[in-house]
Amino acid sequence: MKPFFTFLCAGLCMLSIYAQEPSTATTPKKAFLEKWENSKNYLIGIAEAMPEEFYNFKPSERQMSFKEQLVHIKGNMDWLGTTYFSAEKKEEFEKESKQEVIAALENSFNLVTKAIEAADSVALTETVDFFAGPKTKLQILNLLQDHVTHHRGQLIVYLNLKEITPPRYIGW
Repeated sequence: MKPFFTFLCAGLCMLSIYAQEPSTATTPKKAFLEKWENSKNYLIGIAEAMPEEFYNFKPSERQMSFKEQLVHIKGNMDWLGTTYFSAEKKEEFEKESKQEVIAALENSFNLVTKAIEAADSVALTETVDFFAGPKTKLQILNLLQDHVTHHRGQLIVYLNLKEITPPRYIGW
């Protein structure tokens, strides 16, 4: 009985040690921010890989151009980021050059990062009104990342159609 009691006490002590270290735990907020930074770096790499003379390239008439895809991604980040996480106003976007588009994309990624860093982790469980029905702010974060991923995948096809090697994938 004594060895069992000793084992039980040791186990409880270990659990209490881990329970007292939330700063080392990966929270949904920390996980999002880590992935978001990598997502930014990967998309910027893709945007930089396409020569500026192909920024208006469209694989077909039904599709957005390479630049329109990037502007669309930026617009979605601005909309979701400012509507659900920050009162900061989104910038008006009428940029034309490759470097202006890339700078605006970086700015939008950074504004979302700043807003999420300032958000209380508990606030991510808050339910908000969304056009697709009530969603938690955590679901909005998932949508932010999913939308970037969706359009980034299309941009990789654009690069391949122009026989440009896409940058190496950046995941976690």
